[in-house]
Amino acid sequence: MISPLETTSSLSKQQIEDYQEKGHIILRDVAGPDLISKFEPIISKSVRELNRQSKPLEERDTYGKAFIQITNLWQHHEAVRTFVLANRFARIAAELMGVPSVRIYHDQALFKEPGGGHTPWHQDQIYWPLDTDKTITMWMPLVPISEDVGSMTFASGSHELGYINKLVISDESHRTLAGFIDSKGFEKVSYGAMKAGDATFHAGWTLHSAPGNPTDQMRKIMTVIYYADGTRVAEPDSNVRKNDLKNWLPGVQPGELAASTLNPIVYNAVR
Repeated sequence: MISPLETTSSLSKQQIEDYQEKGHIILRDVAGPDLISKFEPIISKSVRELNRQSKPLEERDTYGKAFIQITNLWQHHEAVRTFVLANRFARIAAELMGVPSVRIYHDQALFKEPGGGHTPWHQDQIYWPLDTDKTITMWMPLVPISEDVGSMTFASGSHELGYINKLVISDESHRTLAGFIDSKGFEKVSYGAMKAGDATFHAGWTLHSAPGNPTDQMRKIMTVIYYADGTRVAEPDSNVRKNDLKNWLPGVQPGELAASTLNPIVYNAVR
């Protein structure tokens, strides 16, 4: 029997064109109820075990209030590995980017606590020393999220500008990039409520933010970051990129293929 994590259906031409034009898209039922009911408890348990955040919410900075962030869960639990490295999700990433093969950069659980703060405007790829614009993040709720919490908000078309600045997620990035978005007239799009197993996909250069969590329920999100196979490592131009190179591309030097032991190929159309 074929695993549901290995079965896929091709995206429509319109969906691919919409993603490439806007830099983001929502896809419904990427993971069905059976998959979510199986993997949500496992991922949640792993987050509890690996979480080292002990400060009360009110004592944290803006980044710390935004979410509990646990990375590369796939290295700690075999069942999470099955989910994160799933061919089903990777094929969608490859088709949206228009590439034949993708590798994983890393995964992240982003759990926004009840009363948790907003996620400031930012570009993901300022952290990644990858010499390509073919990067994409899958952002999947593991529980239903209401309209009050909602999806992330995206600045449509902002990915076309590439590297805007080096601002990390902070109050400063929120102020500066909010003004930049307004000055450029980018449309701001939020997809509102989402079911568990729905997913958004967004490009590494797409400006995005997320509201706080005014509810009494944990907003449980699992993300996986992909990039095109064949990508080379860029010369790190900031401390955060130097740290990412060390942590997520161990042993790889600038100019070399971005292909460490932590970055397996997770979809290849020619196989």
